[in-house]
Amino acid sequence: MSPTAFLASGLAWLGRYGTQGFALSIFLGLALPQFSAMARPVLPITIFCFTTVVFMRVDLGITAQLLRRPAKLSLACLWLIAAPMLLIGGAFLIVGRENLDPGLVLGLAIMGAAPPIMSSPAVAILYGFEPSLIIASVILTTIISPVVAPFLVEILAGAAVPLDRWVLALRLLIFIGGGMAVAAAIRLWLGIDRIRAMKANLDGFGVLMYFVFAIAAMDGVTRAALDNPRLVLFMLACTFAVSAAALLVSWLVLRRLPGPERFMVGYGSGQRNMGLLVAALGAGVSPTTFLFFALAQFPIYLLPWALRGLAARIRRREAADGR
Repeated sequence: MSPTAFLASGLAWLGRYGTQGFALSIFLGLALPQFSAMARPVLPITIFCFTTVVFMRVDLGITAQLLRRPAKLSLACLWLIAAPMLLIGGAFLIVGRENLDPGLVLGLAIMGAAPPIMSSPAVAILYGFEPSLIIASVILTTIISPVVAPFLVEILAGAAVPLDRWVLALRLLIFIGGGMAVAAAIRLWLGIDRIRAMKANLDGFGVLMYFVFAIAAMDGVTRAALDNPRLVLFMLACTFAVSAAALLVSWLVLRRLPGPERFMVGYGSGQRNMGLLVAALGAGVSPTTFLFFALAQFPIYLLPWALRGLAARIRRREAADGR
């Protein structure tokens, strides 16, 4: 077997075990803290790869059909932007933003303002759901995030956290625009049919990037857990609470959407692409904010595996209803 064929076979194998690979990656990242500091500089590269692959795989025909009938797509996009902001903003009103560490405030603000995680369409595919709506929603909300996200961060974080939203907007534009440009070049080079045929390989590449991302994101987490376990547990509780609340509220509110689409929009509402904003902010991210970002990866990595049974029940129900 040639090296290229061996690599393709290995990526396809990883792609077949996507949900398990996501869950395993986060623990491997914790188990390899000696590599975390070395891997942290490649964090923006992995985020750029995620962005490129999602734009590369988008079905423009299906997206165009959704744009011609925009009611469902508009609802999904508006909810994906508004739901996390309202949940986190409401929590700030109840708890009092001034009673929280500014680094934690910025971390929660980034979570509320970031677009949905780029792997949401991949999770939908792994669950066997029709992914068109979540793909189009992730694409559109990510495209507009250079304009929307900096304002949302500023609104949520408040004056206690200094932030240059124009610099953040420019860096986001470079990240997202660059990913779109590279994706367009690859689509022209390979063609959409070859890209579709590479589904398992691209799924595996996503798992591999998640593994590298996990190692980089876990920089300092093990030490923080030993030095200040109470803070780490509190931050973990916050990240899972946002994920659970977003999924539950979305399921209750978005009754106009079919079950799989409602489930995935709720999933995307709680799983946010914080890495995009963290990479764009660069040195402006404090250690506390980076710790919260790192801990926010736990629901992102674990929920695709933990929610498999619920997703299977939704899929069976939809099949029984003939939809």
